[in-house]
Amino acid sequence: MKILTGNNLKTGAVVWWDGQSWSIHVEDAVDVGDRADDIISAEEAARRVVGAYAIDGEKDAQGVRPAHIKDRIRALGPTVRPDLTLKPADPEAGNWVI
Repeated sequence: MKILTGNNLKTGAVVWWDGQSWSIHVEDAVDVGDRADDIISAEEAARRVVGAYAIDGEKDAQGVRPAHIKDRIRALGPTVRPDLTLKPADPEAGNWVI
């Protein structure tokens, strides 16, 4: 599965394409198949996202997860400050990355 990620142009937040707009939650990401380049072009031209790119994703019982550790870290948030991640109260959040 191919999913899209980038950064929100206004806030700088890591975002994921959910099929209609951008979400800060990777679990909302959808498979874009071979439409990645078209979506990226349109969204960057509309100035909603910057630095967007397609990555491999995996879907399991807990939802969508990036296949590569770099993007898993981007999806969760800072590794040096777990209290600032998207799942601060989840003691198992680090296991999701690895």
